[in-house]
Amino acid sequence: MESKVVTFQRRSVSFVRRESRLGPQVQRAWNENYHSLVIDVPRTTASMSVAPGFELDAVRDFGRVAPLVVEIGSGTGDAVVHGALSRPGTNFLAVEVYATGLAATVTKIVHHNLTNVRLVHADAVEVLEHMLRPQTVDELWIFFADPWHKNRHRKRRLVDPAFAELAASRLAHGGMLRLATDWADYAMQMRDVLAACDSLTNRYVGKLTSPSAPGTLAAADPGAGFAPRFEGRVMTRFEQKGLASGRTIYDLELQRA
Repeated sequence: MESKVVTFQRRSVSFVRRESRLGPQVQRAWNENYHSLVIDVPRTTASMSVAPGFELDAVRDFGRVAPLVVEIGSGTGDAVVHGALSRPGTNFLAVEVYATGLAATVTKIVHHNLTNVRLVHADAVEVLEHMLRPQTVDELWIFFADPWHKNRHRKRRLVDPAFAELAASRLAHGGMLRLATDWADYAMQMRDVLAACDSLTNRYVGKLTSPSAPGTLAAADPGAGFAPRFEGRVMTRFEQKGLASGRTIYDLELQRA
């Protein structure tokens, strides 16, 4: 299995490309449903890029106009599929760089016969910059992004000041940015970076809201700004494993002012 770092337009990206072969059933579902579920994105020179000028079109891509939820780093699709099942009147866009994760998501979409989910095989920053017009996203989800916990790798973290401004600009007025992580240091960084974005409001600042137990509750001090667990976020095996090992799950919830 090959592992390499990919660079887009002279910036560090928040992922390392790792792929594995698909099982026969997943491969069959991927082949049969790719063109109907995965948006065909034109590229520039990089494999996960989005060509400037290509924009999401709700009627073309979903067949309807509806509120839009975008999940960045959708993994194997547990959260986005759960959301689509519980909110059939909402369009869901899953953004992921790993084809294996998207293929697993496709099998779940087909299993549940969902019509309100589409997938994008691309770098999230490129999707936000080019595909999504300003003030068109009702909710933006970022659950358990790679924490890049080593000091020399922290520049690869997705949530930084530039990303905060970009994400906020794509949210509709009153739109929600929802994040979750089980890495305390990254939780504090995301909280502080997002607090510095004038376009976003954290209504939990100054409130005694405990992050998901177990683990330390030091972040529940007044002013911490962490939200209660988002009820719309399905409990995944990844989160269960983190809780079982004693890690704390931190939720953040910010609204476009």
